[in-house]
Amino acid sequence: MLIAVLASLAAGVIGTYIVVKRMSLIAGSIAHTAFGGLGISYYFHANPLIGAVVFSLAASSSVAFFRKKARNRLDTLLSALWATGMAVGLVFMFLTPGYATDLFSYLFGNILLVSTVDLIMIVVLDLVIIIAVLLMFNPFLAVAFDEEYAEVRNLPVLVVDLILLGLIALTVVTIIRVVGIVLMIALLTMPAAVAQLFHKTVKGMMLTSSLITLFATISGLFLSYLINFSPGPIIVLIIAVIYISSILAAQVRNTRRMKRMRAR
Repeated sequence: MLIAVLASLAAGVIGTYIVVKRMSLIAGSIAHTAFGGLGISYYFHANPLIGAVVFSLAASSSVAFFRKKARNRLDTLLSALWATGMAVGLVFMFLTPGYATDLFSYLFGNILLVSTVDLIMIVVLDLVIIIAVLLMFNPFLAVAFDEEYAEVRNLPVLVVDLILLGLIALTVVTIIRVVGIVLMIALLTMPAAVAQLFHKTVKGMMLTSSLITLFATISGLFLSYLINFSPGPIIVLIIAVIYISSILAAQVRNTRRMKRMRAR
C-alpha cells in the first residue's frame, strides 16, 4: 500500500510533464536502459535499484546533452540506449549463477516483492522528486510548453532539461517494482493523458493523474489477489479501461457541446 501511494505520486507528477512535453518515447528509452543497471547490480549481489538509478540517470543525461544537437537523429539515440540497456542487463543476468527470478520481477513488476530496503530507497527518491518539482515548477512549466520562449527569456534550458530528465529517471526507478520495465510507460502516460482531457492547468493534471494511478494500483492489487494473478498487468489493464472510457466520455461531451452551439 505504501509503494502504491509513493509510486502514484511520482508517476502522476512526472507523468504530467512527460505527456505535456510529449516525451513518452524518451521515458520508455530511459526505463529500458535501467535494466542494464539492474543486471550489473544483480551480478555483483548489490541492490538492483542502485544500478537502475545509475544507468537511468546516465541515459537521461545523454538524452539531455544530445537532444538539441542530434534533433533529427534523436530516435536513433533513444533506440540505441533502449537496446543497449536491455542487452547489458540480459548478459549479466545470464552470467549470474542460478535462475534470476528476482530480476524477471523487475521486467514485469511485482508490488508484493518490495523489501524494506527498497521501500526506504523509494521514499528518498520520492522526496527528491517532489522537492525538485516544488523548487523548479515555473522553469519546468516554461520548458515543457515552449522551449524557444524559455531560451529568449534567458532560462538555462539545458540545465532545466537535464534536471527534468533526471527526475524522469528517478520516477522510472520508483515505479519499477509496481508494473515493471515492460509495462511502465502505461503508468507514466495514460493517467496523465486522461487528466489532460479534463484539466487546463498542470497542477490539476498532476493531482488527477496521481489519484487515477493510486486508484488503479490499489484496485489492481486487490483484484489480483482475488483472481490469484500478477498485479502488474491487472493495474495496467485498469488504467487502460479508464483511459479508453475517458476518451469516449470526452468525445460525447464535445459532441453535445457542438450540438448546443449549432442550436444557438
